Amino acid sequence: MKIATILLTLALLAGGVGFAADANRIVVDGSTTVGPIAKAFAEYYMKLNPRVNITVSESGSGNGAKSLVNKSCQVASMSRLLKLNEFEAAVHSEILPVVHVVALDGIAMVVHPGNPVAKLTLAQVKDAYLGKIRNWSQLGGPNAPIVIISRDTNSGTYETFEGKVMKGEKIVKNCEYVGSNGAIRQRVQSTPAALGYVGIGFLDDTVKALAVDNVMPTPETVKNGSYPIARPLYLVTNDYPKMGSHLYRYVNLYLSKKGQSMIEEIGFIPVTSY
Repeated sequence: MKIATILLTLALLAGGVGFAADANRIVVDGSTTVGPIAKAFAEYYMKLNPRVNITVSESGSGNGAKSLVNKSCQVASMSRLLKLNEFEAAVHSEILPVVHVVALDGIAMVVHPGNPVAKLTLAQVKDAYLGKIRNWSQLGGPNAPIVIISRDTNSGTYETFEGKVMKGEKIVKNCEYVGSNGAIRQRVQSTPAALGYVGIGFLDDTVKALAVDNVMPTPETVKNGSYPIARPLYLVTNDYPKMGSHLYRYVNLYLSKKGQSMIEEIGFIPVTSY
């Protein structure tokens, strides 16, 4: 089924069965990358509205999409767009996915702070993950086998990395897969020969970010498009939230000055500025 046909069908189904929940209860599920934004928004909103309960789970972008289609959440937090099969599943469940771009993100390549390597080309990153480059000495580093770390395949971060770096080619078989950005950071900070990747909001002094094609992953380089591994971050709802509702105000916090400051404090990049 073509995307245009799917969207037309979804539009015709709009107004069907929705999330059966209290108007004061919001359930968010999905991306571990978008999770900190969703949680910060939830904490802020609940302080302003004590009768509202917002729960945020981080089960991965793919599971967020499934939860939205299964009507077990009102908001899917995602670090990638819905896939065609997810749109098709939404059609059958009478769900109209509406995408809200809440922030921008760069995927930073990270190594142990003691690793002397400071930069890689995009081609070198790909070759390391393909297993064509196996030792740090081939990249100007120590004589040590590269320990390749990746996000799990259900992750939107993984899929962005696969699309922008791997270009559809398979990652080396001995790669270690972990379930979150935090888990990659922890693995890299404890493993001198590791190479991994995290959203820039997860960078801290326990790991070292590398320049890719001579560009460091920073809010400025992501915003101006010069950093090569970047993407939007999303909150996805079933149809557009009713204006004035708690769901509407929660999802649209990214448009406010407070929302933008929270996004910046977490380490991501607001899509607008006031």
